[in-house]
Amino acid sequence: MFFASFLTTVFWLSFKILGFMLALVLGVAYLTLAERKVLAYMQLRVGPTQVGPFGLLQPIADGIKLLHKELVLPNDADKILFVFAPILTFSLSLAAWAVIPFGPDWVFADINVGVLYVLAISSLGVYGIIIAGWSSNSKYAFLGALRSAAQMISYEVSIGLVIVCVVLCAGSLNLKEIVLAQNDQWFVVKLFPLAVIFFISSLAETNRTPFDLPEAEAELVSGYNVEYSSFSYALFYLGEYANMILMSAMNSILFFGGWLPPFGWPWLTNIPPIVWFLGKICFFLFLFLWVRATLPRYRYDQLMRLGWKIFLPLSLAGIVIIAAFIVWDAQ
Repeated sequence: MFFASFLTTVFWLSFKILGFMLALVLGVAYLTLAERKVLAYMQLRVGPTQVGPFGLLQPIADGIKLLHKELVLPNDADKILFVFAPILTFSLSLAAWAVIPFGPDWVFADINVGVLYVLAISSLGVYGIIIAGWSSNSKYAFLGALRSAAQMISYEVSIGLVIVCVVLCAGSLNLKEIVLAQNDQWFVVKLFPLAVIFFISSLAETNRTPFDLPEAEAELVSGYNVEYSSFSYALFYLGEYANMILMSAMNSILFFGGWLPPFGWPWLTNIPPIVWFLGKICFFLFLFLWVRATLPRYRYDQLMRLGWKIFLPLSLAGIVIIAAFIVWDAQ
């Protein structure tokens, strides 16, 4: 009896995880279509329209084309690590979603240290890029990997310090409790400068414009993934866009109330929580695309100066001010 109950639990959990992975991959596929459409309209074009109605089948056609390409393994590459790197990057981009709450009762693992888990998983992502750059045995790939590692470590410091401020305000490391702590007022109201720092750091953490220096085409051809093709390149591609969606979810949870509606009006609370949460994720994804369409790429010295000389002091000052206010309020 116990064994049957255990098998049933494992089956349903596996079914839910596979369903979520399929939904996430579809979300990534149509995020690429949305990116092409948004960029096209901002450049007074119309974007893909030929494959399916309104171009809706374009991501599927792109995926089939990519998977039919030849898988090339460079002669001088470390074959095992070369294949392992994109698998690691894609796996980590999925693992972080285990603690993301989509609603008050919809989360795979409601652990008390959800914030630390997400921070740890996102920090491990740099290993996939470093391994890819080193194992490719290419100067361009190695330089791109070094750039990415320095960039991600620099901005993770700011992200970590901003999260400490949010945790001080919420009094918990649990992501659900952080959302519920914003029931009266979203944290973006009282932590607006830190919310801006977190969003800009999210752009750097995901190697997106204007911080896409690890993939700078003019300088490094394509950076750490220059030697990759076919399925291995697709895994890097899926991992990068899945991280974009993840950072959009974190922006929503930490500063915009997660699944909570913006005001306490009764007709707003009738809308399902997941609709609010997905709507906020879409808003931040649009900001990612808007920034790409409007801003030029930073120089590397500008990128480092912004992270270490501006964001780091501001986020440290934020911790001191918030901690002092909490102590003063408790007296």
